[in-house]
Amino acid sequence: MPANRLTIALADRYAAIALGHAAREYPNKLDHVLNGPDDAQAPRDLHPIFYGSFDWHSCVHSYWLLARLRRLFPDMVKAAEITKLFDDAFVPEKVAGELAYLSRPLGAGFERPYGWAWLLMLAAELRRDDERRWSSTLKPLEEAFVARFTAFLPKLSYPIRAGTHNNTAFALILAAEYARTAGNSDLLHMLAGGARAWFGQDRGAVAWEPSGDDFLSPTLVESECMRRLLPPAEFAGWFAAFLPDLARGEPKSLFEPAIVSDRNDGKTVHLDGLNLSRAWCMRELTQAVAGDPREKVLREAAERHLLAALPYVAGDYMGEHWLATYAVLALGPIELPAAGPR
Repeated sequence: MPANRLTIALADRYAAIALGHAAREYPNKLDHVLNGPDDAQAPRDLHPIFYGSFDWHSCVHSYWLLARLRRLFPDMVKAAEITKLFDDAFVPEKVAGELAYLSRPLGAGFERPYGWAWLLMLAAELRRDDERRWSSTLKPLEEAFVARFTAFLPKLSYPIRAGTHNNTAFALILAAEYARTAGNSDLLHMLAGGARAWFGQDRGAVAWEPSGDDFLSPTLVESECMRRLLPPAEFAGWFAAFLPDLARGEPKSLFEPAIVSDRNDGKTVHLDGLNLSRAWCMRELTQAVAGDPREKVLREAAERHLLAALPYVAGDYMGEHWLATYAVLALGPIELPAAGPR
C-alpha cells in the first residue's frame, strides 16, 4: 500500500522524475500562434525557461514541484540538482525572454487560465524560499500574470466547468494560494467575488463524471474552490446544499476511482491525474467537515483514489511529464488557512 503522505524518499523520487524532463525539449506540444514565417522557432528559442516537460504549463508546474520539495525537504538528495537548475533558469535575461513572448500579437489567450495559475503557484512557492533570490528574479513574470488575471476575470461572464485545463474553479484555487502568499488582497477579493457569482447558487451536484480525458473533477474542484474563497460558515451552508448526500457516498461516481485503459495515450492517462486530483480535493475538504460522517467518506475515498493512481506516476512519458505534480498535491501537507476574505 503506498504511503499517504510525502516522505523524503518520495520527494527524491518525484524530484528525479521532474529533473529528468524539466529541461527535456522534445517531444514538445506548443501553444503557439504563428504570426509569420519567422515565428516558426524551436521551444527553447520561444521559452528560455519553460521549454521542457512536453508543454509550457507542465514545465511550469514541474518547477513548482521541485521548488516545493526542496523547501519541504532541504536535506533531500536531489536538493543540489534543483538549486543548480534554478540558478541556471531564473536569471533576468531568461525571465525577460518569457515576458517578451507574452507581448506577441494574438498572445492574450496563451495558457489561459491553467498556465497562468501554475505560474502564480510557482511564484508563491519561490516567495516561501528563505533566500528569495529566485523569487525576486521571477517577479516581472509574476506581475504580468497577476495583471492578466485582473484584466480577464471581469470579462468572464460564465465559468468553464470542464475537467481539463480550462476549468475556472481550479485556476481560482491556485491563484488564491498565490494571492494569500503574496498578500494581494485585491486579487483575493476579485477571486472570491468571481467564485460567488459563478458558483454561489449551485445546488444538488449530479456529478456526471468522469469524462474520458478529465484530470480534474468539476464537482470537487468547485467545492475546494469555494472552501478556499468563502468564510467557513458561508461555505458550510453552500457545501451542504451542493453535495447534500455526501454522507451516504453519493453521487457514487464521484467516490469511485476512474479506470485507466491505456497509459500510453496522452488523453486517457489524464484519468490517473483525475484520481490524484480527486484525492487532493477530498483530503483538503475534510478540514471543513471534521467530526461528522462526511469526513470518513472523504478520507476513505481519497485513499482509494491514491491506491489507484500512485503506482503509475512514472512510466510512459505521456503521464510521467506531469503526474508527479498531482501526486505531490495529493500527498502534501495542508498549509494555508481555509477562511476566505471577510
